[in-house]
This record gives sequence, C-alpha cells and structure tokens, in this order.
Amino acid sequence: MAVSPLSARRFLLSLGGAWLGLLLAQYFLLSNLNFSFQVAIIDSLISNTLLLLAAFLILNITRYYLPTTTSQYIGVIAVCAVVCGLWLWVINSFLKIYFGESKVYLDFLHNSLVIRYSISFLMLVIVTITSVLWYNWVEQKKIDKRKSDAERLSKEAELFKLRHQLQPHFLFNSLNSINALIGINPQQARKMVLQLSDFLRGTLKKEESQMVSLVEEVGYLNLYLEIEKVRFGNRLVTDIVLPDDCKEMLIPALLLQPVVENAIKFGLYDTTGDAVIKIHCKKDDDGLLIMVSNPHDPETSLPMKGTGFGLSSIKRRLYLLFARNDLLTASSSDNTFETVIRIPQ
Repeated sequence: MAVSPLSARRFLLSLGGAWLGLLLAQYFLLSNLNFSFQVAIIDSLISNTLLLLAAFLILNITRYYLPTTTSQYIGVIAVCAVVCGLWLWVINSFLKIYFGESKVYLDFLHNSLVIRYSISFLMLVIVTITSVLWYNWVEQKKIDKRKSDAERLSKEAELFKLRHQLQPHFLFNSLNSINALIGINPQQARKMVLQLSDFLRGTLKKEESQMVSLVEEVGYLNLYLEIEKVRFGNRLVTDIVLPDDCKEMLIPALLLQPVVENAIKFGLYDTTGDAVIKIHCKKDDDGLLIMVSNPHDPETSLPMKGTGFGLSSIKRRLYLLFARNDLLTASSSDNTFETVIRIPQ
C-alpha cells in the first residue's frame, strides 16, 4: 500500500495547528503581562514563525538522515540544541531592533531567554521524535508494498507455472487423438479440432487468479468433456448436477478441468467398460462444495501414492488463492475415487 497524500497533509496540518496554538498562547501571555497589542503580536509572530522554520529544517534533516542508532539519535538532539541557539540569537536580534527603545520590554526579553530556549528545544525534540516515527512509518509502508508486490509476482509466476504444467498433457493427448481420427473419421477429426480451438481460446483469455461463476466454469468444462468423448466414445459418461443456487457462486477459472482430467485418467485408463464421471455441486456453510467421483478398480489400477501431481498442484493453487490447505481432499473406497473441493465465498 502506498502512503496516502491525505496522511501527509494531516501531519503538516498538525504541525501548523501546533504553531498556531503556540502563537496564540504567547500572545495571550504577553497581553496578560500588560504589553501592548503591537508588542504581543509581533513578538509572537517572529518567535513562532522562526520556530516553525526551524521545525521544517529538522524535518528535512531527519528525512535525509534518519537516525537508527543511539549515537545518531544523540547527534540529532545535538542538532536541535544548536538550531535552538541560532533561533534564540535571531529572534533576540530582531526583537531588539523592533523594541530597542522600551527598557521594560528589553528587561523582559533578557529574563525570558532561558525559558524561550527551553520551550523551543522541547518543541523541536517533539518534532524530531514525531518526524522520525513518521518517516519510519513511510519507509515501512514502502517496504511492505515492495514485499507485497514481490509476493504477488511470485504467486502469479507459480500459478502460471502450474497452469502450463497441467495443460500440455491434455493438449498432447487431444492432438494424438486428432491425428488418429484423420485417417478413419475426418469429419470427427475436424469437429474435434474446432472443439479444441474453442476450449483453448477460452482458457487463454482467463487468468489463474480470476474468479468466474460456476455456470461459466461448467460451460468450459463441457467443451473439454466433448473433446474427451470424441477420444473415448461411449465409454465416457458424465453426470453433472448443478443446482440453481450454485450457478452464480464464484470459482477460480479453469479449476475443474484438471480435476476432471484426473478423474478420467483413473476412471478409464485403469478400468474396463463404461465409466461414469460424476460432478455434483452443492451449497454448504463454507461456500461451494464440488464432488468429482470416478470408478476405481483397486485390482487393475496402479497403487496410489498421495493424490498425484495433478491434484497436488490444484491443492497448491487453492492455497495460493485462499491461504488454506484444507480445500481439496481425495479419498478412495472399494470401487470409487472421489475428489472434494471447497471454494469459500
């Protein structure tokens, strides 16, 4: 997050308010000591205007020389003491020029020099501490923004990498199927090329971090399933349940395709006969719940270790988007492998 200009204006307004408060306080003090309006206003204006300029000088010093160690803080405080001495010498010179003929005022001025120095030194120390805190806050905001930008770029790069690791498997399989169909069924091969083109066009327009409605996501999923049905024919049967209250719920774009691809891989590659891929969606207390299940034959399928690269990558993507590790679970029973996805809303 960038530092808001409004915050800087508030800081300067606070400094201006402190200057005005000191000016009025000194004016009323001199008035109560029976000095004339002219003496009170000129003394207040000269003293506090020059003190305000000294405060701006300290602000610029701490801006370009921000103390970080004890010795540096002591150095800045010493600068405040020197600046106060210069301020006292300047106002003493100016006020003697204006009111040099008034012995009463000159006596008052001489007797008040220590008090004036002490008050101005205290004010400059307060300004110094405030400015150091302010510039440290500004610097921390810049550091946080750079860190946030770096994390965002890193996350986007990882999402991009995951996407391009998952898609080639499907693309290569589709191209191999098209190549096989060209000789035996050219019309079906042309249809598959068009379907693949529509699917890829849609995927290239989507960002990995973009959220889309579930009905839109299922639309892209159907394009993918039509391609796979050309490859597997009647063996691939899909059962999609999409209730009306789930259609407008949001889901990361292109999340379901690799999940369903995983289900097809274990539902058709390692089993014989027809395979029904079930995709059931429902609304629950945590948001959107999506269950993808496929037939699973323990005797013919390869031993499962974990959830495989595809599902682990999807789980990683969900963590990057939602900062939760519990949004994807996979389990297998005697004849069914089920993947459950939860999408917070």
